[in-house]
Amino acid sequence: MRPQIVLFFIGMVFSICSCRSDFETVASNGKLEFSRDTIYLDTIFTNIGSSTYRLKVYNRSKNDITIPSIRLGKGLNSKYRLSVDGMQGNNGKIFNNVDILARDSLYIFIETNANSADANPNDFLYTDQIQFDSGKNLQNVELVTLIQDAVFLYPKRYADGTTETLPIGDEKIEGFYLDENDPINGNELQFTKNKPYVIYGYAAVPSNKIATFEAGTKVYFHSNSGLIVSNKGSIQVNGNVSTTEKMENEVIFEGDRLETDFTNIPGQWGTIWLTAGSTNNSFNHLTIKNASIGLLIQNNDGSTVLIKNTQIYNSTNYGILAQTAKIDAQNVVINNSGQANLACTYGGDYTFTHSTFNNNWNSSQQVSVYISNYITGAIPEVKDLTAATFNNCIIYGSYSNEMSLNKKTGATFEYKFNNCLLKFDNTNPKFATNPDYQFFADPLHYNGIILNKDPKFFKISKSKLNIDPSSSAFAKGNSAYLIPLDVLGKTRTLPPDLGAYQSMEFPK
Repeated sequence: MRPQIVLFFIGMVFSICSCRSDFETVASNGKLEFSRDTIYLDTIFTNIGSSTYRLKVYNRSKNDITIPSIRLGKGLNSKYRLSVDGMQGNNGKIFNNVDILARDSLYIFIETNANSADANPNDFLYTDQIQFDSGKNLQNVELVTLIQDAVFLYPKRYADGTTETLPIGDEKIEGFYLDENDPINGNELQFTKNKPYVIYGYAAVPSNKIATFEAGTKVYFHSNSGLIVSNKGSIQVNGNVSTTEKMENEVIFEGDRLETDFTNIPGQWGTIWLTAGSTNNSFNHLTIKNASIGLLIQNNDGSTVLIKNTQIYNSTNYGILAQTAKIDAQNVVINNSGQANLACTYGGDYTFTHSTFNNNWNSSQQVSVYISNYITGAIPEVKDLTAATFNNCIIYGSYSNEMSLNKKTGATFEYKFNNCLLKFDNTNPKFATNPDYQFFADPLHYNGIILNKDPKFFKISKSKLNIDPSSSAFAKGNSAYLIPLDVLGKTRTLPPDLGAYQSMEFPK
């Protein structure tokens, strides 16, 4: 009996399915409903295709209906493409006699690869509409895309199918040297705000050359891309204070996926890599978003890397990873990194003043600040940490211990925290008697420490690490280490607040 029952039900299923293919419909009456009346496709670059966006079309009636036509308003000339329930129609532009069952729906997927010449020259918008039916039954859904013209920098493609590479030690990576006399782009070492830049692969600053970035420059890196500063090469980022939330004078480095869904996705591109021997590097009013490592600094030539008014957000590994480097940093903000916001490793000389480090990465292994004088397996394994000094800083996060000091004998290990708010559970027996974490009994290394007090950041998820007067960091700084202006260019009051921001009343 069981085989017969199974066959009976299979027959019923085929019978039902076969009936669905020849159902009767009535004409659409102009009363379709839509999940959205306007589709805003996020900003794209010229000739670089957009992501795919979705529109849902509803038939709320009790009748199966046929829509005589679904088409783009600009017809076959439109720079948009549609897919209607998997159908491609006429080049993705025109679809005829589309059926929707009663109280059912269909999906329309939309994408574009328009260029700046197609856009309105006044606002750089490219627009069209999806038209459903015609005449008195005509219904429209608007399509809007902002298009940016850009300078594209990428490795050469050779006739044999290979791609230009850069030598990195014994390895090679896909990349190219920036050319100050490029026949198409002109001086590729001078980055301006006139157009955004899109970089594929690693762009390298040649030896004895300087790459400069003027205020307002925007650089977008493709996956597995970044910037390398070669031996004796230099990078100088010359951003400035912005007066609006558009950050019009900030230099911004981020991934080239501009869709809203990618706003806070870490690891979209590689890193800014200052290789050993690079020299006279400086950063001012720079924002780095969604890299694997924000700044990788291996600077052994003795010059100081200056980092001022710099914000680094959502790095898969490190916000700043420094190895035997020399850094002087002021008003630095780093939020959320997979391993550490700041890792000062393999010795070096570091000073951070009025800086904010917060790490809420979802891992028990992360810290905000990691300091060491060694790398396991390196030759030599240890190097002198001549200074790791933190003045008027905040070091906080979701983990119980947001600071880690790791030293080995055989090299110096000098550190000092002056007037800092730290999150660290030194009641744990593992640390209670450790001489490196005696925050209130070791004036040689700690002065004016505030321990395990919530700084009450404004919105951590939005990387807004501002504080207000209720914060434990309010007016707890030492004027001896005062940086007169905060990271946003606001004047600090006295006594100064800890961290990179002058306190303010939060908006209601």
